[in-house]
Amino acid sequence: MRTGRVIGTIWATRRHPSTEGLTLQWVLPESVAGEPDGSAIVAVDTVGAGPGERIFFVTASEAVIAIEEVEEAPIDAAIVGIIENFTLSPGEL
Repeated sequence: MRTGRVIGTIWATRRHPSTEGLTLQWVLPESVAGEPDGSAIVAVDTVGAGPGERIFFVTASEAVIAIEEVEEAPIDAAIVGIIENFTLSPGEL
């Protein structure tokens, strides 16, 4: 799992049938410190996250596993949680 921030919602009028009804979000991966850590990716939202929210997401084959109603689909990333708060031990950044 990685952390990131939702930076936008994607509206697609045409898409693969297995993704119908699923919300697609732009996600910017972030470091633990909240700094950008890579390029923005498209992720299926399984938890109702919205723009500006800090989230955690999975990639690769785990992304499809996170979507209960889909067994196989061309999905590379899925948002699996919204981060409300977190703490770090001193000196861990």
